[in-house]
Amino acid sequence: MRMSDNILQEIRVLSQFNPASGFEGIKVHHDAEPALIAAAERLYNKGIISRIDGGYLTDAGIELMRHLDGLTTVLCNSADSHALH
Repeated sequence: MRMSDNILQEIRVLSQFNPASGFEGIKVHHDAEPALIAAAERLYNKGIISRIDGGYLTDAGIELMRHLDGLTTVLCNSADSHALH
């Protein structure tokens, strides 16, 4: 499965949220990379974040973060275990 640049940028924005807390938001500033600003807008339009420039994760966003956190945990642990061989 090939991920588009848009999806990768959306993941990049989501990775700024703290997966351990739904009470910590983010702010994508107006002078951020245009690709990140556009990614935040897409996430907002998809109902994943509460504001067009970040804000907080919605219920759907919290569920998505659980999956993203699981994925990154597996990928990071796999990378560490292969580095030992």
